Parts: sequence; structure tokens; C-alpha cells
Amino acid sequence: MGQKMIRVVMLGPARNVHGGISATVNNYYQAGLAEKVALTYIATMVDGNKCRKLLQAVGAYLKFLTYLPRMDILHANMASDSSYYRKMLFIRTAAMVRKKIIIYSRGGNFEQFYYKESSPGAQKRIRATLNMAERFIVLSPEWKVFFEPLVEAEKITVMGNGVIVPTKKKESHAGQGLLLLGRLCREKGVGELLCVMPRLLAEFPNVHLYLAGVWEDDGLREKAARMPECVTYLGWIDKDVQMEYMEKCSVFVLPTYFEGQPNVLLEAMAFGMATLSTAVGGIPQLITDGLNGKLVAPRDAEALYLALLELLSSEDKRQSYGAAARRHMESRPGLAELVEKLCEIYESLYENKNMSLRA
Repeated sequence: MGQKMIRVVMLGPARNVHGGISATVNNYYQAGLAEKVALTYIATMVDGNKCRKLLQAVGAYLKFLTYLPRMDILHANMASDSSYYRKMLFIRTAAMVRKKIIIYSRGGNFEQFYYKESSPGAQKRIRATLNMAERFIVLSPEWKVFFEPLVEAEKITVMGNGVIVPTKKKESHAGQGLLLLGRLCREKGVGELLCVMPRLLAEFPNVHLYLAGVWEDDGLREKAARMPECVTYLGWIDKDVQMEYMEKCSVFVLPTYFEGQPNVLLEAMAFGMATLSTAVGGIPQLITDGLNGKLVAPRDAEALYLALLELLSSEDKRQSYGAAARRHMESRPGLAELVEKLCEIYESLYENKNMSLRA
């Protein structure tokens, strides 16, 4: 990168927030991004009540203004809904003073947000904001196709998430535990999963679902609590405990309604778990149905039941899917490679900025 380190301000949720963007940012730090560029991370959101979140957003913007004069590149990790609106002011401010901007689109709900929840006027403003970026990064080819009507096509780059494939891999696929990690809400398919558990328990007396994460739906939380014979809530667990449950359970299940490219699914596959998810967002780039996992349609409890029935009935199939999933993750660009690619994007924008100043 030369003698001068490029000064990058990155926006996203606080690094201790429970979610995929925070996990990705922490992965960047682990892979050494902060040693390759002069990285300043500004947390625009924290867990807590609305007042705390508002104070954080205001404080983040004031901090951003102090870095703005000497910043080379703004890197905004952005989902939809409130995440978009939090980042919009930062992006428009950076564009006003002609700073280079990268938007990394990470949420899986942008289609609903844009087409069903935004008025024609709001859609126009969203398109204008997105096109203020010199580079617009998406997680999968499917998301590139989605955004092409909204963002100038030449700006769009596909760059998926990456994880470090652990040295340790799954030793046994004999158990009949099911594991779901992350947000515990209807949009992650928790409702359908709880609906099929009594039927699975009738077929497999040892089947048990472990839910790890943060409840976002009181009704589902109460329903899970009424099923102690086949459902256990673990709370939010750290990486070491997560690995323990990945070894204990035989299937990682994520019947989500929409998605970008979930880190938890990447981690489960890298460990060598048999995985079951839905054919949404960037997930079909990870799972090939019947080869390294199972894919079902979202919101389809019967399809979910049949797929789990198939997996729980065959230890050989679970072992085969898990081994193929790990091989697939080993063949994908690793975390270090993705960080290098990100640095190349920073460098190209920085060089273009200097050329513009000299012109």
C-alpha cells in the first residue's frame, strides 16, 4: 500500500452487538485489516432502548465529523430499515465534501424495505443515496442482480463473507441434536422449527433443539419454554461454547425467510456440520441441495419437517453432508484473501482520488 496508510472510517454496529455485521467486523480485525490501513471504527448502533440508541447515533455522527477532514474513504456497512437511515446522513455528508465512499450491503431484507415499505419518493431518495458510493459491495451474485436496477452496474462488486476454517473438525455425527444460532425471531424460521419439533420427537426420542441467541419475539419464547422435553434455550453463547454445541449437535438448522450470507452458517459448514437452510439470498452459493446440505423453501413447515426427517434418519448422510460442507468452505476465498481484496478496493479508490486532485 506504500508508505502512507489509507485513512478509512468504517461504520457499523458496536463490535459487541449480537449480529452478523459485528461478527464480520471482528473477523476483519482478527485478519489484520487495522494493520493494513489506518482504520477508525465508529459504532452507529448499540444494544439497548431507543434512548440509548439515539444517543449512540448522535455521538457517532459528532465523532465522524471530527474525522471527516482527514478521512480518505468512508466504508459504510449497511443493512435495511433503521440501518439504512442511520448510515444515510453519514453517506450524504461524506459525498458533500467529495470523500470516496464504499457501501457494503449486508442485510437480507432490502427487497421488503425498498419495494413494500418505502414510498415512490423514498425509493428515489434511497437510490440517490446508494449511488453516492463509488463502490457498492454485495454478498452474492443474487444480490448483484437485485441491486442492478437501483445502483449503477459498474459500481457493484460481489464479495461474500469469510471465516477461518478451524483446524479442529467435527468428530461425530451420531447425535440427534439440532442447533440454531443468532436472532431468535419469526423471520429466522423459529416458528416453523418449533411447530415441527413435536412430530420429530415422536419419530426420534433423542431429538433435541438448542436455541442460542437473543429472543426478539415473546410469543415464540413462551412457546419454546413450554417444550422442555425437546427444546432448550442457551442464551447468547461465546465462541468456545458455540464450538461445544456444534460438536454435540448433528444438524445446524437455519430456516430463515431472507438473508445476506450468514456468518453462523459459514462457521457451521467450516466445522463440518450437516446444515439445513432455505434457498434465499446468498445461501444457495453455500449449500447445494443434496450435496453438502439441504435447502427448503422459507415458511414451509412441512418441507422443513421432511428435510429434518431425512437428515435425522441417516448418520451416514449427516457425515457426508458435513464433510462436503467443510471441503466447500476450504475451497472458498478465506478471510485473509477477502481482507486483501477489500484493501485492493481501498487502494483503487485512493489512487482515483489522488488522480482527481491532480487533474
